[in-house]
Amino acid sequence: MALKKLDEEARQESLSEKKAKEIFSQKDVREKEKKVLTTFSIEPSFKANLEDMFDDLGLNWAAGVRFALKEFYRNHSDSE
Repeated sequence: MALKKLDEEARQESLSEKKAKEIFSQKDVREKEKKVLTTFSIEPSFKANLEDMFDDLGLNWAAGVRFALKEFYRNHSDSE
């Protein structure tokens, strides 16, 4: 994906961009959480299986991924 850099004058901030900057510029938010943005690819059929499993657990996609990563970490950190 190619990104095009715009002059600051030509660039207009969207409402969601303004809200995100407002939220993440707050001191308590910066100190409370250190989030990491991760990108990964999943086969479509496997993703559908995961979505079904997470739905059975009552979780949406993001919560299911967080749960799975926490469980993976817990299972593998205990064995060391």
